[in-house]
Parts: sequence; C-alpha cells; structure tokens
Amino acid sequence: METVMLVAAVGVALAFGVLVAYGMCYGMFQVFRIHSRAVQAARERATVRPGVLAER
Repeated sequence: METVMLVAAVGVALAFGVLVAYGMCYGMFQVFRIHSRAVQAARERATVRPGVLAER
C-alpha cells in the first residue's frame, strides 16, 4: 500500500510540474505576442510609404 501511495504521489508531483511549466510557457508566449505586436506597430509608424507622402 505504501508503494502505491508513493507512486501516486510521484505521479501527481510530475503532473503538477508539467502543468506549471505549461502555464509558464503559455504566459511567456502571450507576453512575446504582445511585444511583437507593439514592435510591428512601431515599425509601421516609422516606415515611410511613398503613397502616403504623395497624398499630403
């Protein structure tokens, strides 16, 4: 019985660790996505477009 409990505890700890790692990776990818959108918007604002200059 003790062996079963030990194996179950190890399995739960492993599953918890995997879920924590998944959550951290998911969160960081969300941060990177926000950052990449901000960089893209800044580049679009800084890019000179010939058509825009001709309209002014």
